[in-house]
Amino acid sequence: MNEVRSIPLGSHDATSPRLALRWLRERTQHITDQLDAAYAQPGLHWLTDEAEHERALAYLTSGTGYQLTLYDESTRYVLLAYPAGATP
Repeated sequence: MNEVRSIPLGSHDATSPRLALRWLRERTQHITDQLDAAYAQPGLHWLTDEAEHERALAYLTSGTGYQLTLYDESTRYVLLAYPAGATP
C-alpha cells in the first residue's frame, strides 16, 4: 500500500529553453485540469506567475535544470526540464 515508485508519464525534447518552458506550461495545465480544485491551486498559481516563468527560463538558459512538483492525496507529479546531456 505505501509503495513508492516512479512512473514516467512522458518526455519531450525541446530545441530551446523557451520551448521547454512552453512544454512545462502545457503539462502543468493538463495535470491541473485533472486534479480536484484544492490540489490544482498551486499549479494554477504557477501558470499565472510570470516572475516564476522568467526565473525558470533563466535557469534553463544558463544550463541549469528546473523542477515543478504538483501533488494530490496519493500522487506527486514532478515536471523536470534540463539541458540535453545533463542528468536530472
